[in-house]
Amino acid sequence: MTLFTVLSGKTFTFSSIKDVLAKASEKKSGDILAGIAAASDLERVAAKVVLSRLTVRDLRENPVVPYEDDEVTRLNQDSLDMTVYQEISGWSIAQVREYILDYKTTEADIKRLGRGLTAETVAGVCKLMSNLDLIYAANKVRVMATCNTTIGRRGTLATRLQPNHSTDSVEGITASLFEGLSYGSGDALLGLNPVNDTVSSLTEVLKRFDEIKNRFEIPTQICVLGHITTQIEAVKRGAPTDLIFQSIAGSQKGNTAFGFSTDTVREALSLLKEKGTGKGENVLYFETGQGSELSSDAHYGADQVTMEARCYAFAREFHPFMVNTVVGFIGPEYLYDSKQVIRAGLEDHFMGKLSGVPMGCDCCYTNHMLADQNDIENLSLLLASAGVNYILGVPAGDDIMLNYQTNAYHDAAALREVLGLHPIWEFEKWLEKMGIMENGRLTAKAGDPTIFTQRR
Repeated sequence: MTLFTVLSGKTFTFSSIKDVLAKASEKKSGDILAGIAAASDLERVAAKVVLSRLTVRDLRENPVVPYEDDEVTRLNQDSLDMTVYQEISGWSIAQVREYILDYKTTEADIKRLGRGLTAETVAGVCKLMSNLDLIYAANKVRVMATCNTTIGRRGTLATRLQPNHSTDSVEGITASLFEGLSYGSGDALLGLNPVNDTVSSLTEVLKRFDEIKNRFEIPTQICVLGHITTQIEAVKRGAPTDLIFQSIAGSQKGNTAFGFSTDTVREALSLLKEKGTGKGENVLYFETGQGSELSSDAHYGADQVTMEARCYAFAREFHPFMVNTVVGFIGPEYLYDSKQVIRAGLEDHFMGKLSGVPMGCDCCYTNHMLADQNDIENLSLLLASAGVNYILGVPAGDDIMLNYQTNAYHDAAALREVLGLHPIWEFEKWLEKMGIMENGRLTAKAGDPTIFTQRR
């Protein structure tokens, strides 16, 4: 295993595979903050050269968090398809990249390959790809999941309708919900981020979601994104929910900082099988985002991309319905500007698909980073081209509760029209029944929430 190379007459030596992975990353402010980024573009290229020559076995045998210390590492290592791994363990990371990008390599080939890759290998391949590589490779793969409806079919672009309210007013939430539905948003999820993480508050919103879903016979899923333990207690007390949500990290220490463990997730799964309102096998919703482990000092000196890949390795063990990277939410400390946000969104989407999880993206930014709405619309168009399962939608792209910017309710309709995409099939039929969509396009009724208030 060689950890050095010579470029432009200069020798670059790296202390470990973790060091190679960190310095091979595209420039990210979080890695700079952590003191692990390449010191120059030349060193970054040198790290990529060294990484390209390492093997699948090298990266598997050198996880960035030790096996004995971390349940995420153990889940990842223990779940590998050893038949696939043995076939490819001698491949270089460059060979894995070339195999994925080869026009003869099929979707089935890539999905099989992914079952033999650890998160570190997935991250390593990602670091050798350009943005277009990430789009082209991700577009080869669709990862479907089923709750009440099936997400991820080729030719579809779904949305999570996010009707957040600054005081959790149920009537205010309902008004925003009706507006979003009138624009054809919400086929992936009707999902609220609550202000008050209490059983009573979550239950009140869930009951309203459930009432609206059933009254208007909407083929979708509902969830309130409280802490996993609060949701568990709400369901135990009779609150209706199709999915249970939790933000996850790429290390056990990070998940502990989030206040849960694998046992908590297993409890949620068991409970939903007994008392949940979702009909399918996939009933969990996970969110991620580059840099979260650094926030809780749970990154073990590893870079953002590698820790993010480990989130997907964790997620796939629980067969979720939805996973999305909230790509620009944390702020410029970890992703400084639009270039870094766009790169991170494409990286996360590709790594999630290669890991076998149904990926969406919250194409977002905060007002104190160097990005604007045009940048986020660029990212959403790139991801839709790459076959992302879903994006988010909020009124006018401005979330008044979380105080960040993301896609507007009507953005998905524009993306669908430009790229020839559709909502989830059952939801599109429902939109047609409601007069909101016809022949794959929104009608003159779109954007009129009185479609729903007149029927109450």
